[in-house]
Amino acid sequence: GINAEYGDNIELSKRLCSFVFDRYLEASEARGSFHVAVSGGSLPKFLKGLSKRADIDWSLWWVYFCDERYVSNDDPDSNYGALSNVLLGEVSIPDSQILKINSSIPVDQAAKEYEGEMRKRLPSLSLDLALCGMGPDGHTCSLFPGHPLLEEKNLLIAPITDSPKPPPSRITMTYPLLAKSRNIVFVVTGESKVEKVVESLCEEPKTPAGKVKTDEGTLLWFLDSAAASGLSDRPVSQMY
Repeated sequence: GINAEYGDNIELSKRLCSFVFDRYLEASEARGSFHVAVSGGSLPKFLKGLSKRADIDWSLWWVYFCDERYVSNDDPDSNYGALSNVLLGEVSIPDSQILKINSSIPVDQAAKEYEGEMRKRLPSLSLDLALCGMGPDGHTCSLFPGHPLLEEKNLLIAPITDSPKPPPSRITMTYPLLAKSRNIVFVVTGESKVEKVVESLCEEPKTPAGKVKTDEGTLLWFLDSAAASGLSDRPVSQMY
């Protein structure tokens, strides 16, 4: 069965924020910190509601990016910039606990540095939560259909210089790193995603997003009614 949530964008945003808050509470109570990775695209806007909560100790948050464009942090294409606009700029997470790309060095070195820095901050490499999106082609992070990075076994953060979607140079989390996550969430909305949602949630997933697995954690899809409209047997989901 598919573990999924449904709703319109406002409802989805509320449920997602509630889910993130619950994972933050669990992690901070169990381990004294909350390590979360966030994708770019339309995903950050769904997290805006978290900035209104008065019951979050933001000093316990450690933030990473599921993928990041090889651009400066103030570039319009920056995923860090997108998250800053809706959340990071509104709350008091220490800047040193937000792991940003170093775009002043070659992209392969930037990926290596990011992985090394992540290993220092999170030796277990088990993210409490990875928040992923999916493009209309079924890509997630910067893992694109037919790309050699889908077969990457060793690098946890990999460089990519031939992204089919601009900008071409990026760094991305790979399947082995995502698999260590305690929770992985996909947030997918809109009619343009219908076909790939079906291909991702079938018995033998055909998309990069559908092939994401977690070794021992929870994998959950948050879909709006448009994105879910191709699923014939929508499972009854647990409400958050």
